[in-house]
Amino acid sequence: MGNYRMGTPKKTASKKTTEKKAVSAKPGKSEKIHLLTQMIRIRQMEEKTYEMYTKEKIRGFLHLYDGEEAVAVGIIENLDKEDGIVSTYREHGHALIAGMSMNSIMAELYGKAEGCSGGRGGSMHLYDKKTNFFGGSAIVANGLPMAVGLAMAYKMQNRNSISCCFFGDGAVDEGEFHESMNLASLWNLPVLFVCENNFYSMGMPFELAQAETDLVKKANAYKIEGAAVDGMDVMAVYDASVKAINYIREQKKPWFLECQTYRFRAHSMFDPERYREKDEVKEWKKRDPITTFTSRLQEEGLLDEDELNEIKKRVAEEVEESVEFSEKGTDEPIENLTRFVYSDEPKTLNKSK
Repeated sequence: MGNYRMGTPKKTASKKTTEKKAVSAKPGKSEKIHLLTQMIRIRQMEEKTYEMYTKEKIRGFLHLYDGEEAVAVGIIENLDKEDGIVSTYREHGHALIAGMSMNSIMAELYGKAEGCSGGRGGSMHLYDKKTNFFGGSAIVANGLPMAVGLAMAYKMQNRNSISCCFFGDGAVDEGEFHESMNLASLWNLPVLFVCENNFYSMGMPFELAQAETDLVKKANAYKIEGAAVDGMDVMAVYDASVKAINYIREQKKPWFLECQTYRFRAHSMFDPERYREKDEVKEWKKRDPITTFTSRLQEEGLLDEDELNEIKKRVAEEVEESVEFSEKGTDEPIENLTRFVYSDEPKTLNKSK
């Protein structure tokens, strides 16, 4: 399928770099351990951002991805490095697996100039041109028309790239969802629509917001093929994404994938979380994508306790390095306060004065 995304950075003394690794349609031991490692990287990074937020090192809004790691890993690992990704405000995990360094992500959350968006975007607006990560957005469903625009550009340029759009079940309520699905189908655009259905749009239960809870049927209404998958099972997501991506590249048409998942933390750090019972969260945690996949690998004889501890140790070191990098980061100078409010004046105009 091409050059796949590989988010695990090479170990260096200072700045981490990103390499790409081919992952087969039938992953073996090394590939499966890589998938587990990627999920652990997301989880440990998110746990550290939670800690740093409580210490007021990170400010503003913060939406964490704990519990949904299998979706980002299972899909993005099968994308080519030339494919574009559009995400939501819960995008830290997507950005990391897309190939962005943990240093640049953490620095952005800290609001430092070394961050991927220069410290101006913060948690909800990660962006990286090198990895074709076209950012998160604070607006629900905002990424859907952007992803359609990307796919249209790829088609007009005769590229075999696809546009992958992550969005939540709350976005299905919005007009942009229906407009985007319609245009993608009408124009046969290479878009992978990925609905991360965690069953709550902020505090609204999914079944109270949707008259039709079978989201694949909604895609079918626009003549878009699709499937629903267990979003807590990384291999189920992985296999489903292989099928979806192959279909899009071969048929030159969009595909809809609903990943039924669950966020273990509140909607955001400001959410008192009074809309769901603690017992419900406990039940879902029994299906934790990391612990269940770890057990599966151990049962298959592919992972032992020493290997698992080594993975966790390496990831913990990477997380701590990202915090140290961010702590040493620089604030943008006050002189730049009005920069980007208007576009920079072209030099040709300056010369004419």
